Amino acid sequence: PNVFWRVAPILGGLAVGVGIGSYLLFLVQPAWIKFVTYFFLLPLILLQAAGIRKPIRAEKAIAVPFGLGLGTLYSVTTISGPPLALLFNNQGYPKQDFRAALGIIRLAESSLTAIAYGFIGFYSAGSMEIIPYIIPSILLGIPLGTYVIRLMDPETFRRICMAFDGLIVGFGLSRVLGELELASRVTTYGILSIVILINGYLLFRFFRDRSDP
Repeated sequence: PNVFWRVAPILGGLAVGVGIGSYLLFLVQPAWIKFVTYFFLLPLILLQAAGIRKPIRAEKAIAVPFGLGLGTLYSVTTISGPPLALLFNNQGYPKQDFRAALGIIRLAESSLTAIAYGFIGFYSAGSMEIIPYIIPSILLGIPLGTYVIRLMDPETFRRICMAFDGLIVGFGLSRVLGELELASRVTTYGILSIVILINGYLLFRFFRDRSDP
C-alpha cells in the first residue's frame, strides 16, 4: 500500500501523458524522440551504474511531471523501463518496493496505452498473431526473475539493473542512429561496444571492491 501511494502522483501524470503521446503519434517521428531520450538517458544511467546517486528530496513535486513525460514517451516509443529504473534507483527504493513500483506503473501504462491504441485503430491481425509466441516466455521469465532477485542484496540488484539498462539504451541508441542515418554502421556498433566495455568495467570494479576485506 505504501508503494502505491508513493507512485500514485506518477500514475496521475501518466494517464494524461498517454493521451498526449497517442495524439503525437500522428505528428512526430518516433525515431527522433527515441534518439533524444537515449542520448540524455545513457550518461545518467552509466553514472548510476558507477554508484553515483543524488536523491531528489522533492519527490512529490516532480512525480506528476515525471509521469506526464513518461506517459507521453511510452505511448510514442514504448520506452519506459530505463527512465523508471533510473528514478527508482536514484531515490534508493528498497528492492521489493522497486519491483512493486515498477510493476504498478508498467501495468498502468501498458493498459492505458492499449486502450488508447484501440481507440485510434492501431491494432491489426498481424500484431495479434505474435501474442501466442510472447506469452510462454513471459510465463517462464516472471518466476525465474523473481527467484534470481531473491538471491541478490539490494546494492547488487541496483548495479545490475543499471548495467542492464545501460546495455538496452546503448543498443537502442546505436539502432536509432542507423535508422535516422546519423552515423555509419561501424560508428553505431562502436558506440554499443564502448557502452559494453564501460558497463563491464563498472561491474568488475563493483564486485572487486565488495570482495576486498
